Amino acid sequence: MILAALLLVFLFFFPIWKITLFAPQYPGGISMYIWINQITGDTPGTLQNINILNHYVGMQMIEPDSIPELKYFQFIIAGMGVMALLFAWLNKRPLILAWVILFIVLGAAGIYDFYLWEYDYGHNLSPTAPIKVPGMAYQPPLFGKKELLNFIAYSYPHWGSLFFGLSILSGTLAFWFHKKKN
Repeated sequence: MILAALLLVFLFFFPIWKITLFAPQYPGGISMYIWINQITGDTPGTLQNINILNHYVGMQMIEPDSIPELKYFQFIIAGMGVMALLFAWLNKRPLILAWVILFIVLGAAGIYDFYLWEYDYGHNLSPTAPIKVPGMAYQPPLFGKKELLNFIAYSYPHWGSLFFGLSILSGTLAFWFHKKKN
């Protein structure tokens, strides 16, 4: 459980998701990184470039300061880390299992929230957009590859998600070994 808590520290240093767009004007791709508390890009101007591109098809601007999850998710991760340390100290098997289940549920809720965020940005388009394609939605894929007009979008977990998963695995192993020991 101590290892599970320590692995969560890495979520503050690595993005959890990466969305990359390839197009003729971006042959090397342009990437956006989603962290637990911010959204960044390959360069300081990446997010501005993505917002300019999104404007043409009527998508909302991506403004990290207006996304509530980026404000509170870091506290959820810190709380889960503290809880993991507390449960390691208490050394109670049911508490370890409760932590693992809660963290899995929080991860699933986070992915669902991310899907809803992408859906809103890709479907809630401005009627005054310079480029309108009837029936076209611009939601990037939750996971995988998708063609959006002349763009190809790739969306995959990034390093932070690996540490998230390893933390759950460590908690699961703590539960398993606690069972074996008893």
